[in-house]
Amino acid sequence: MNLHAVQAIYRFEMSRWFRTIVQSVAAPVITTSLYFIVFGAAIGRRMPEIDGVSYGAFIIPGLIMLSILTESISNGSFGIYMPKFAGTIYEVLSAPIGVGEIVLGYVGAAATKSVVLGLIIMATARVFVPYSIAHPLVMLAFLVLTSVTFSLFGFLTGIWADGWEKLSIIPMMVVTPLTFLGGSFYSIDMLPGIWRTIALFNPVVYLVSGFRWAFYGVSDVGVGVSLAATAGFLAACLLAVTWIFRTGWRLKT
Repeated sequence: MNLHAVQAIYRFEMSRWFRTIVQSVAAPVITTSLYFIVFGAAIGRRMPEIDGVSYGAFIIPGLIMLSILTESISNGSFGIYMPKFAGTIYEVLSAPIGVGEIVLGYVGAAATKSVVLGLIIMATARVFVPYSIAHPLVMLAFLVLTSVTFSLFGFLTGIWADGWEKLSIIPMMVVTPLTFLGGSFYSIDMLPGIWRTIALFNPVVYLVSGFRWAFYGVSDVGVGVSLAATAGFLAACLLAVTWIFRTGWRLKT
């Protein structure tokens, strides 16, 4: 394990993040705060409780997950796309660095950014809506696992993209709609029978449900199923990254 290479990539990516702190941190925090103000503090007072949890508190895990998923994919994809765009990817590929070191450096930095952002949003939510965390260790585990998994997925997206517009297709056109339809603002048990069945095919349902269970002990699906689904997606992304670096797909062209 070339730890010096991992540290170099990690520090470079974190330095780039600090240079764009307004766009990387302030913008998503302000956007999510608006959701807390409108749906939590204003509309939430007029909404009935869901599974014994006030509506304003109920939507907090879903809104945090929305920000984490979007930012993880964006950070992971931009980190690897920039070397491709600038041509410096060839220096990385020709250096004595293995696949593990490259992935650990880029994905580790992207996941760190997402975890920090999630913690900041949690602290911000406390200003607008009172809430509690029933299982803090499980919450932290979900936060880290989700950040790593979708940072890795963003890494794959950055390799696949051959233009700037493709970097925003997955977060905006796929992840955001799936998150809104994945129980962020409601429980899928509130849906009619056929629509609840369809919702179970949405992978974000398992992420939001497991994360909400860590907060309040209530969920739409079992927490074990949520963890298994996230771990399975992580394994699939790792297999895809390994195949890409072995074949050079989208890296050497």
